Amino acid sequence: MTGDHQTLALLLFSVFIAVTLGITTWVSRNRHGSAEEFYAGGRLFSPLENGFAIAGDYMSAASFLGISGLIALYGYDGMLYSVGFLVAWLVVLLLVAELVRNCGRFTLADVVAARMAERPVRIAAGTSSVAVSVLYLVAQMVGAGSLVALLLGGTSEAARSWTVIGVGALMVIYVSLGGMRATTWIQIVKAVLLMAGTIALTVLVLLRFHGDVNSLLSTAARRSGHGMDFLAPGLRYGGDWTSRLDFISLGIALVLGTAGLPHILSRFYTVPTARAARRSVVWSIGLIGSFYLMTIVLGFGAAALIGPDEVRASNASGNTAVPLLALDLGGGAGSTGGTVLFAIVAAVAFATILAVVAGITLASSASVAHDLYSSLRRRHAKQYSEVTVARVAAAVIGAAAIGLGLLARDLNVAFLVGLAFAVAASANLPVLLYSLFWRKFTTRGAVWSVYGGLVPAVFLVLVSPVVSGSPEALFPGVDFHLFPLQNPGVVSIPLGFLAGWIGTVTSPEPPDEARHAETEVRALTGAGAA
Repeated sequence: MTGDHQTLALLLFSVFIAVTLGITTWVSRNRHGSAEEFYAGGRLFSPLENGFAIAGDYMSAASFLGISGLIALYGYDGMLYSVGFLVAWLVVLLLVAELVRNCGRFTLADVVAARMAERPVRIAAGTSSVAVSVLYLVAQMVGAGSLVALLLGGTSEAARSWTVIGVGALMVIYVSLGGMRATTWIQIVKAVLLMAGTIALTVLVLLRFHGDVNSLLSTAARRSGHGMDFLAPGLRYGGDWTSRLDFISLGIALVLGTAGLPHILSRFYTVPTARAARRSVVWSIGLIGSFYLMTIVLGFGAAALIGPDEVRASNASGNTAVPLLALDLGGGAGSTGGTVLFAIVAAVAFATILAVVAGITLASSASVAHDLYSSLRRRHAKQYSEVTVARVAAAVIGAAAIGLGLLARDLNVAFLVGLAFAVAASANLPVLLYSLFWRKFTTRGAVWSVYGGLVPAVFLVLVSPVVSGSPEALFPGVDFHLFPLQNPGVVSIPLGFLAGWIGTVTSPEPPDEARHAETEVRALTGAGAA
């Protein structure tokens, strides 16, 4: 890492921070402080704007750097991550987007509470949403500490710690001052930067091989050391039955978990109508689909031009494959072009992290204020406005994420992202689908569904090889693992659905079919939607 890399990267970081803080300041002067303004940006965004914002929310640093790195190291098996993330959006479009927009106001709990007893349902759904958000947030914070410090050339503990603190402080400022409107514009700016950077790198890779994709793939296979096996399934997940089942479990969690992510669901409330929500998802599918297709080119490009051995030597998980590829495409180390491209990739990665953590923080603070606080506050206690509570919650969650990020900075955090998706698919998706489509669903079923997915997902990860019993575990020196898989989705997701069914059929409370009919009409027509 040269001084030119660091100087230019810092300059681009500073420009992005200045622009986003300017947006936040401008928005904070032009808002009227209502809950609708803070949580949903006044529902004033167009489908195109919201589509870009959804894409910005979804395409995290793990997607930009992690998937390309996995493809560079494992070929075909790494590419399956791109497929899983993209297919997930079909579930969102077909089952969730329009109905959630019609039935809710700001959070997942709004949809469920529309036909259930509000207090227990809001507490359960709010708890699950905060758990998913915090897990996702800690993963981003730890990634920010290691990634940005690495890109800036400072791998010391102090550099990583200050990076985590800085990212946490910025996300609290974005959310507390600007709410959903500032967060949305930051995500739009980030999506544009990410797409522009990815397109540029993809074009340069294809130009290097004169547009011949077959040449690109064959060169990648040759340099991988695995020959044509690099382009066939099984390099990473083709071992014993455990690894194959683990991949199935991860795929199920990724595909189903997206529809239960709180920060994704909250985006559907920022547009004026359900039709606009549906069109937003169509726009986002186009952006996200093209992005993941380009990550495949970048991954195989890194394998062909850099080589898996050099990528692995730089970072065992492959997270530096794209920066190394940018350096090579620009002319190599020490060249002006390489310096510029490397710095741009660093800035885009930083923008990606900031935008994603802002969206997650807003979603979790909304769950705390709109669901937990409104359900738990005492009738005669002093009442604070939801927006005030949400701002305080953003600061508290930001501080907690900074603390956990600092504690976990030396740990393998890949499991946190997988766990967030698994928890979302296990706890949030069953209660959401049952509420929308099952006429006999009851309050007990809703509560059991949430906790019946949340508790097993967390427990199975704690007793999995990710935490203990393997050299890559969080605690490699001890072994108390009982569950053979790293991702619990294949077990915990069915348990969430099963718990919801058992809770409903054993409930002494008769289902309120009138409220279900009202919810069904509202979901399908939009009549009475906020």
